[in-house]
Amino acid sequence: MSEEKLEKLMKLKGAIAAGEFKENGELAGYKGPMPEDLAKLVAMMCAANSLMAKTEAESFTKISGMKWTPLIGWAVAAGEYAVCVVGRYGVFVKVNEADFNEIFKTLREVAGI
Repeated sequence: MSEEKLEKLMKLKGAIAAGEFKENGELAGYKGPMPEDLAKLVAMMCAANSLMAKTEAESFTKISGMKWTPLIGWAVAAGEYAVCVVGRYGVFVKVNEADFNEIFKTLREVAGI
């Protein structure tokens, strides 16, 4: 099942790599031209950033009175690339080629959120 989900993410416009990680940061699977040791590092980064984003969403809710929870996902864009994550799935994309609405729609489908 995970293989199909990663294939779906790789079909997104601008996608260069896709992966699944466990909450503890362990790599569950990936696709794309990335060495496995880098993919493992990225999985840890994604798990850590997801925890931080969840904490930020909860804090924003308390501080603002606005509904920021539950966390859906997050993205970081820098230079020519972005990483977008929803649930335990993420995709690296080329910023200039990416359709972020489509990316997050597909990530939500894949993650079941």
